[in-house]
Amino acid sequence: MRPIAPLLASLFFAATAMADGPQHGLAMHGDLKYPADFSHFEYTNPDAPKGGEVRLSDIGTFDSLNPFILKGTAPSGIAMLFDTLTVQSDDEAFSEYGLIAESIEVPEDRSWVAYRIRPEARFADGSPVTADDVIFSLEKLQTEGHPFYRSYYKNVAKAEKLGDLHVKFTFSGGENRELPLITGQLPVLSKAWWSGREFGKTTLEPPLGNGPYAIASVDPGRSITYQRRDDYWGRDLPVNKGRYNFDRMRYDYFRDATVELEAFKGGDVDFRSENVAKVWATGYDFPALRDGKVRKVEIPNERPSGMQGFVFNTRRDLFADPRVREALGLLFDFEWTNENLFHGAYTRTKSYFANSELASRGLPEGGELAELEPFRDQLPERVFTTAYEPPVSDGSGRIRTQQRDALRLLESAGWTIKDRKLVNAGAGAPFEFEILLVSPTFERIVLPYTRNLERIGITAKVRTVDQTQYQQRIDDFDFDMVISTFGQSLSPGNEQRDFWGSKVANTNGSRNLAGVNDPVVDALVDRIIAAPDRQSLIDRTRALDRVLLWNFYVIPQWHNRVFRVAYWDKFGRPEVTPKYALGFDAWWVKP
Repeated sequence: MRPIAPLLASLFFAATAMADGPQHGLAMHGDLKYPADFSHFEYTNPDAPKGGEVRLSDIGTFDSLNPFILKGTAPSGIAMLFDTLTVQSDDEAFSEYGLIAESIEVPEDRSWVAYRIRPEARFADGSPVTADDVIFSLEKLQTEGHPFYRSYYKNVAKAEKLGDLHVKFTFSGGENRELPLITGQLPVLSKAWWSGREFGKTTLEPPLGNGPYAIASVDPGRSITYQRRDDYWGRDLPVNKGRYNFDRMRYDYFRDATVELEAFKGGDVDFRSENVAKVWATGYDFPALRDGKVRKVEIPNERPSGMQGFVFNTRRDLFADPRVREALGLLFDFEWTNENLFHGAYTRTKSYFANSELASRGLPEGGELAELEPFRDQLPERVFTTAYEPPVSDGSGRIRTQQRDALRLLESAGWTIKDRKLVNAGAGAPFEFEILLVSPTFERIVLPYTRNLERIGITAKVRTVDQTQYQQRIDDFDFDMVISTFGQSLSPGNEQRDFWGSKVANTNGSRNLAGVNDPVVDALVDRIIAAPDRQSLIDRTRALDRVLLWNFYVIPQWHNRVFRVAYWDKFGRPEVTPKYALGFDAWWVKP
């Protein structure tokens, strides 16, 4: 397509006169930290040496190099092939700066956003990145991409080409300050490359990217190696200075975490992020660590921990009643688990936005109470009268009080004890369900919980399956209960629809694992998305948090406030660690 006609151009620029003018970045609320002439993010080292090879690891397998669709499992690191319009800084609540986009323009009401593409932006084959590629990328993800993208970009109503390097997105669905930042996260794909291929199919053909790395080699299901591109077009941009320093990054896949750890100890893996407290406390006593060849460090962070927990599939009749869900939550003994399995390393999670100012606390008041009042008749009374607290035991393993309280709740929901089994008072069906796992690591945590359930007549079977089967069952909502994590940011928005929205409750592949289907939750999510300032975002998020907690969609587990990492002493790190990320992409191999 040729550049837009002069008349159309004049109409466009007249319309943008009411906007703030082109900007180098965009903040969700408030001002940007970095000015237009910034040289690099302060948590990077612009003089970091380039070079070296890093060997990383993952669990399971992969069978596709197309990370944008529901089918197949893509490998770790594949996102490094693709640049986005903007890049988010890791030391601000939610701010983005231009990457492919040279400038960003929005009106006061943020009802649209326009990006001007950098003329130097290139795909790996040397072809330029154009407005056609940006529009193609959005349309493909909206129509054929993973359900997450369809939900995430649902309110991008129109994409217009204003010039070869100029694109505008217009939004629908009311006020949504986040949408310009969401479109900035769009991975930009090559229209020419994909035009001869079927987007919705899995493939092992390396895709054409425009990011800092390309695929060097693939051993399907076992390993993948990425090579840093010497001809990467964006290597000298301020947002990239000091990042992407490794020449080669190799990911090897292991069948389980035990084998993965042994590979690390043997020097076949260079870096490891440890998520198991017991392993962190007891599993790293080996010669290389004692000799100083391996470092074991805890790096503090201010990142919201989100929610990890046992997730009920409320699509199942067994878990449709919140009294049943509350009762089962009473039988998880966190204090015993933390002391006996985790060496006291964790804090009990009490919020979907734990470790942040967004977490609800005490009783609702002020702006939060005002957000909840219109829904008073549709909410449990305790939302207004009682501060949410999960049950607390003495850590002895004896939870008779919780058992009695759980039985009272279950009896009120139509369950009764018969021959030492809990059965439905009407149909006589036993209370039985399956807890689906993907890693044997969690079996030691889940089995004590199932014993607590068994003591009141509930049979909970634990089933551990391979990653491929697990992902398929998760995508199809073919489970009773799973353990999952709902990661959160300091600026929640559209992703909450995918976590809790009624419209995706029965959409395969959505992240609404619990099957939340509640008009109050939908309304509060919409209010969060439309929040005009930081304080209203806090009030509305706390209101949503409180409603989710008192509906008992999950049994909260635990969190900590550090990154636990171990690595062979071959890396250099910037002096400043970002508040909200580990920042591994700014590390380097020592010369």
